[in-house]
Amino acid sequence: MARLYQINISKGGVPKHRVEDATVDYLGILGDYHNDREHHGGPDKALCMFSLELIEQLRSEGHNIAPGHLGENLTISGLNWEQIIPGTKLLIGDTLLVEVTGYTNPCYKIGAFFKDGKFSRVSQKTHPGNSRVYARVIVPGRIKQGDQVTIVP
Repeated sequence: MARLYQINISKGGVPKHRVEDATVDYLGILGDYHNDREHHGGPDKALCMFSLELIEQLRSEGHNIAPGHLGENLTISGLNWEQIIPGTKLLIGDTLLVEVTGYTNPCYKIGAFFKDGKFSRVSQKTHPGNSRVYARVIVPGRIKQGDQVTIVP
């Protein structure tokens, strides 16, 4: 069963820090901000999501990564991340419904968390299925750490 492992926010930049619960509207998590609004945020990039299992895999490769370090708002466990592609809809908790809109482009600002600065390790182009994803909010809601995450057909 897939779960919301961690919710992450910041006043801008990375890393984002854990909060136990949050309210999500059409522009993302209330209280979360972006330094670069040209490339992050907005309705089609309201949330950034990543896999706990991929974070653990990256750590096993020697990268100094933890949930929130790569700027993801939602760290999710228990999903086959290769199946989380544009168009995938996820129900998070009781009400939050999101749709994956695309893959994130890794940025040099997360390079410090990677061995030898190789942040392209999370690029969809060079490592398919290992990228963070952006999502739009279809139905806003309140979420908390541990909420169930379900792929909606």
